[in-house]
Amino acid sequence: MYNSVQQFITSLDITVISEERKSALEVFIRFIAEKIKNKETVNLNFICTHNSRRSHFSQIWAQTIADYLSFKNVNSYSGGTEATAVYPSVLKTFEHVGFSVGHLSEEKSALYFLKFSEDASPILSFSKVYNHAFNPKKNFAAVMTCSQANEACPFVPGAEVRIPFTFEDPKISDGTPEEFEKYLEKSREIANDLLYVFTKAKELSD
Repeated sequence: MYNSVQQFITSLDITVISEERKSALEVFIRFIAEKIKNKETVNLNFICTHNSRRSHFSQIWAQTIADYLSFKNVNSYSGGTEATAVYPSVLKTFEHVGFSVGHLSEEKSALYFLKFSEDASPILSFSKVYNHAFNPKKNFAAVMTCSQANEACPFVPGAEVRIPFTFEDPKISDGTPEEFEKYLEKSREIANDLLYVFTKAKELSD
């Protein structure tokens, strides 16, 4: 793993997570722990309305932190109730942390790839609907990263479980002088929650 990415993860502080938030993350933790105990693949599909911000933060950090904690057979995906595009500040945030970011297409919904390590496979990032052919059709958790998507998708076909994992949309800062700072904060918040989730899941599955 790139040193800068590893240093960012080690700078996270899961002790600041509130008891209320920890309780809300319990279903997520137990889903991962049970899969690992049973030697099953963990498929996570992070779903938000436009698949442009929070769901990408979640997908990329989940895959990265799973590798950091030496989890095997964890696959992280994302999708929306509609497809738009990955918002540029999301990619800039990962570049700032130390990810290698490149693109494979220049279409409206451009396809990007991010690497947190020379040895790991790149994470593909592009905006798509949650049931896109790239995403799993069964044996996965539908992880809802925004309340609107949670309401718009009362049923996600093929999902074993629906898990609330919601965050305030950093979009409210778009076009302001504080935009990049707010995206960095959201990235850290999501990464911190996921570090807690995977750390606790590892403890339960060992």
